[in-house]
Amino acid sequence: MTDHDHAHDHSELGEMDLRVRALESVLTQKGYIDPAALDVLIDTYQTRIGPRNGARVVARAWVDPAFHDWLMADATAAIASLGYTGRQGEHMVAVANTDDQHHMVVCTLCSCYPWPVLGLPPTWYKSAPYRSRAVKDPRGVLADFGTTLPETTRIRVWDSTAEVRYLVIPQRPAGTEGWSEDELAALVSRDSMIGTRVVEAPSARSAA
Repeated sequence: MTDHDHAHDHSELGEMDLRVRALESVLTQKGYIDPAALDVLIDTYQTRIGPRNGARVVARAWVDPAFHDWLMADATAAIASLGYTGRQGEHMVAVANTDDQHHMVVCTLCSCYPWPVLGLPPTWYKSAPYRSRAVKDPRGVLADFGTTLPETTRIRVWDSTAEVRYLVIPQRPAGTEGWSEDELAALVSRDSMIGTRVVEAPSARSAA
């Protein structure tokens, strides 16, 4: 696991969160904002637009060996070549899952997260239980997400920081030979790019 002793760009500020919620309450009471519409907007950026960027990066890496090699060598530049740049995505590192090793990302002190490719961080990523257990018992955390790996698969936990943020490149599932990038990207979930889930084979997804 990487060191985590340097300064963080704290995404969780208790006092600021309270101020934002108070302001939201006032604006809601005055009729300036619609809470339901705000929830939809947040959900769109958290689960749709943001993670779709990362999914396209993964799909390109699956179909283009040269891009995969570039991504492994200089993730920031490779990701930027697809148009995904911005704050909290300046220094990216990509780590690829294999049969022998599985990667998972956590931020043990706050919630550093690659916004340009994954959108807004999920609530569980910022929670104290995930931040502590991901390091102490990564296999148990994976099981909580419904992910069971062979005992022979090593699990490496990467500690995201203000200086470096990680993107997990999940394994391409069997049965997707000849698929287009768009079809492949549709298989990739946000959680698989954090490393808490794997990308399921098409047959498994249809059966579910």
